[in-house]
Amino acid sequence: MAILNPAILALTLAALAVSLALLPAAVFSLRVLRQWDMDSGSERQLGLERSTYLISTLVAFAFAVELIALLLFIYNAEALSTQFVGAMCATGVLNVNGYGWPTLLLKVLIFFAAALWLQLNRLDNRGEDYPLTRRKYGLLLAIAPLVWAEAAVQTLFFLNMNPEVITSCCGSLFSAEGSGVAAEIAGLAPREAALLFFGGGLTVLGLGAWRLWRGRGGIPFALGGIGAFVTALMGIVSFVALYVYEHPHHHCPFCILKAGHGFIGYGLYIPLFAATALALGAGSAALHRHVPSLRAAAALEGLRSIRLAMIGFVWFYALGLWLVARSNLTLTEVWW
Repeated sequence: MAILNPAILALTLAALAVSLALLPAAVFSLRVLRQWDMDSGSERQLGLERSTYLISTLVAFAFAVELIALLLFIYNAEALSTQFVGAMCATGVLNVNGYGWPTLLLKVLIFFAAALWLQLNRLDNRGEDYPLTRRKYGLLLAIAPLVWAEAAVQTLFFLNMNPEVITSCCGSLFSAEGSGVAAEIAGLAPREAALLFFGGGLTVLGLGAWRLWRGRGGIPFALGGIGAFVTALMGIVSFVALYVYEHPHHHCPFCILKAGHGFIGYGLYIPLFAATALALGAGSAALHRHVPSLRAAAALEGLRSIRLAMIGFVWFYALGLWLVARSNLTLTEVWW
C-alpha cells in the first residue's frame, strides 16, 4: 500500500533528493569552515566564493522542498486515515507504528531550522563581504544529520505500515483521562487554556509592537514567538478545538484539518508556523545587527520579518477568536 500511494512516493523521493543534495553541501561546509578567508585573494578562496553561489542555491532548493514536505506529510497522514482500522484522523495513522510521531517531530524541527537557514542566507547575501558564511555553513552541518535521520525514519514509517493493524484514535491520545503529555494538555481547565492561548498572543504582539516602535527588541520578540507557538498548540488542543467541534471532550488537533470542518486547521497552522519562523529570523537579524557590513541590512531584514510575523500572528489569533465566537458551544467556566 505504501509504495503505491502517490503522496508517499512523492515524500520518499523528496526525502531522497534532499538527502543526496545535502551530501556535497555538507562536504563543502567542512571546506568553508576550515579554509574560508575573505582577506585572502588566493585561487582557493576565489574557488570557494564561486562555489558558494551554487551550493547556496542547491541548499535553498532542498530546504524549500522540506518546507513543502511537512505540509504534504500532514495532509497525507490525514488522507490515509480511512485505510486503517481505528484511525479517525492523522493521529491514528501516526500511531500505526513507532515511527510516525518521530517523523512528524523531525519534520517540524527541520522546518524551523531550514527557515532560519534561508533567512540567514538571505541576510548574508546582503553583506558585501559575506560575513555570515561560516555561521550559515556551520548551521547547515547541524541540519544535515537531522535531514538524513528524518529520511530514514520516514522510510521506516512507510515501510512498516500494516493495514491490518488496529490503531488508536485521537480520542484515546488527546483525552483528559489518558496519560502522557497530550493527555495533560487536553486536561487543562478551559479558563487556564484560554489564558495561555490569548496570553501568548498578546505577549508576542506586544513585543512586536515594542520592536517596531522603539527599534530594538528583536531577540525578545523571537523568544516571544517561540513561547506563542508552544502556547498556541496547547491552546488548540485544550481550548480552540472544543469550539470547532462543538464538543467539550474532543481535543484532537488534526480533525480540524478535515473537509467536514472546512479545512480550517490549515488556516490556523500555516500562519502560525510561518509567523514563528519569521520571528526566529527577526531574532537572527537582531543578533547580527552589530556586524559592520550588515548594520543597515540587518535592520531592514529585522523589520521585514517582524512585520510579516505580526501579520501571521494576528491572522492566527483573529481566526482562533472567530472560531470561538461563532461556535454554538458555551463553556461558561472560561469566562467566569
